[in-house]
Amino acid sequence: MIVGGGSAGWMAAAALSRITSTPIVLIESDEIGTVGVGEATIPQIRTFNQALGLDEREFLRETKGTFKLGIRFLGWNGEGSDYSHAFGQVGRHSGIVPFHQMWIRAHHRGLAASFDAYSLNDVAARAGKMAMPGAGLSPQGVNMPWAYHFDASLYAAYLRRLAEANGVTRVEGKVAGVSVGTDGQTITGLTVDDGGFLEGDFFLDCTGFRGLLISELQGSEFCDWSKWLPCNSALAAPCSSDKPTTPYTTSTAHKAGWIWRIPLQHRVGNGIVYCSDVMDDDEAHRLLLAQMDRSPDVEPRQIRFTTGTRRQHWIGNCLAIGLSAGFLEPLESTSIHLTQYSIARLMAMLPRRSIDPVMQSAFNDEISRQWLRVRDFLILHYWANGRTGEPFWDACRDCELPGTLKSKIAQFRAAGHFIREDDELFTEVAWAQVFIGQGLIPENWNPLADEIDEKQLRESLETIRHQHEQLVANMPSHDQFIQGFIQA
Repeated sequence: MIVGGGSAGWMAAAALSRITSTPIVLIESDEIGTVGVGEATIPQIRTFNQALGLDEREFLRETKGTFKLGIRFLGWNGEGSDYSHAFGQVGRHSGIVPFHQMWIRAHHRGLAASFDAYSLNDVAARAGKMAMPGAGLSPQGVNMPWAYHFDASLYAAYLRRLAEANGVTRVEGKVAGVSVGTDGQTITGLTVDDGGFLEGDFFLDCTGFRGLLISELQGSEFCDWSKWLPCNSALAAPCSSDKPTTPYTTSTAHKAGWIWRIPLQHRVGNGIVYCSDVMDDDEAHRLLLAQMDRSPDVEPRQIRFTTGTRRQHWIGNCLAIGLSAGFLEPLESTSIHLTQYSIARLMAMLPRRSIDPVMQSAFNDEISRQWLRVRDFLILHYWANGRTGEPFWDACRDCELPGTLKSKIAQFRAAGHFIREDDELFTEVAWAQVFIGQGLIPENWNPLADEIDEKQLRESLETIRHQHEQLVANMPSHDQFIQGFIQA
């Protein structure tokens, strides 16, 4: 049984109904709204959509989606600063050392442009262009991965139709009570608002921040990460726009947090994330409206949150999915991915009627590692900021970092070294983009980077930039590409 709809509930329903004939019931209430701000994604969503058998063109039409080549960070290294975390590779691996090692050497020799300049995704994004293999790019040899921006409520509705076609039964109603067994970790049934009682073998808690089911079970304590990620409030509102849709998400730092801008086909998603200890709601409201293309379509919606996660996501016969499991602000568009990752892990470890504690423990360990690695990546953005003289940002730089992140920073600072651990989400290239983009450039590099002749290094860098510029010059605009793609 799935409790709660929204993106999390219907993603789970669509995925599980595709692989099992076991009856699935989803209970939700039309009276309960969803947070619905998770409109930006990372490329892994394409794998999830493909596993559901979704047609990409239909998906974009149904969700008013656009393409996303990365995230552009404005003001994070000080006012006027501008760097990108673009998807895909940066430069070319020499076969000896990673490209960023070659770039560090070239940078200190005065031979390199900005690190972003060697990313095809970034060059295309800044030019407002889009293409894909077989549609503007050669089917072989070009790495230009993409994700999407879309309307999360339309995505949920799209997946609902798919899930119900696969046999999922939707029940309208609110959960009024959760019955728990004497062990404190087994749900025996749910009381709904009309007085009925629903039983199930396994429950997915997709009730959002409320965590109606998981919070009733022993072991569901919340791990608070706000000492490293101190923002605790957000305002979100859509607006119309007559500007070209950009193939990237924008994250603009302000004195107490950041502002997002997400372009869709029919509107722009806007939001401000802030620390209410430093900025009051009225000031945040004014700042958000000042950054928007036009007046909001509706009054900005207030969201309060505490960054962190449940100590255990799977307890007994209940698994928390989405916001009921925890919250990490959407700085790197990871919310939908973490939900889909949990769904994929559940499918790989699907229990029978009796819960195997070995599989449950393995699931919790794996999910915990993923959340911790994403947490550290987000903390890096705040800690490595270059906004001096602002109390919020000064405090972020001065905070005591978790040991897992300290080690990464120390190794990169020493010589640009990085080890990707436990199959973590973000790659070596992604970490390098944030390190370098926010001004943390090592003074030293791997000595193997010196094995390439300086003239050859300069020519190689120039060739990469020239090839990217040529490719992008021949691409259609993002808007032209979308229209041609969804109408094909």
